[in-house]
Amino acid sequence: MYRLRVRFRRGAELKFISHLDLMRLWIRALRRARIPLAYSEGFSPHPRISLAAPLSVGVTGESELMDITLSHPVSPHFFMNAVNQQLPHDIEVLEVYPVSPSVPSLQSQVRFAVYRVEIATSKPEEEIRADIRRLLSLEHLPWHHERDTGRRDYDLRALIDDIRPEGCGGGICILEMRLRCDESGSGRSEQVVYALGFNEYPKSIQRTQLVLGAQHMRKVPDAGNRVSNKPFPRK
Repeated sequence: MYRLRVRFRRGAELKFISHLDLMRLWIRALRRARIPLAYSEGFSPHPRISLAAPLSVGVTGESELMDITLSHPVSPHFFMNAVNQQLPHDIEVLEVYPVSPSVPSLQSQVRFAVYRVEIATSKPEEEIRADIRRLLSLEHLPWHHERDTGRRDYDLRALIDDIRPEGCGGGICILEMRLRCDESGSGRSEQVVYALGFNEYPKSIQRTQLVLGAQHMRKVPDAGNRVSNKPFPRK
């Protein structure tokens, strides 16, 4: 087996497709590109493809991560060129490199997600900064939201690592949020917006980075095995 790690972006034109539809899109594109996919065993084999963390409907992603297991090797350069030709507009492979099959799954490595959130507001910037300081000073923040399966109660504060204003003016405020995204829970940027006292849903939400556990960040191949058309985002 041969495993490739893929970094890709999903833009605004595709932000309303579901996780299931996104996986179907990838499978179709990979098959059309003649990528030799490896399949699971059992009565209903499926391609061995896994995303680091599902992207919520309505959220764009600038640096999403996905692992794909192949039945035999292909070069990262061939993979990126062939697959990008089969993808629809506004979704693009940005970088590809091989990882060892023994490396833990992406899902187990993700620790945080970084979001850029644009909010329409008439609040002055200093008031927004004060609201952020108030929220970050809390030890706990009981919260809940309704799902199809019923109400879910949780501590929203435990899911917030940091919030920083990037700029406010002209009726718009842009916040950068670093939220937990692991087996203990995943922070939702729109819930943080409401906790800060904003009444309206954000104008846009962009996930800019997925942060992996430091113990696995060292497992990066040398540059000769990596192909990219854009740099990784800086932390």
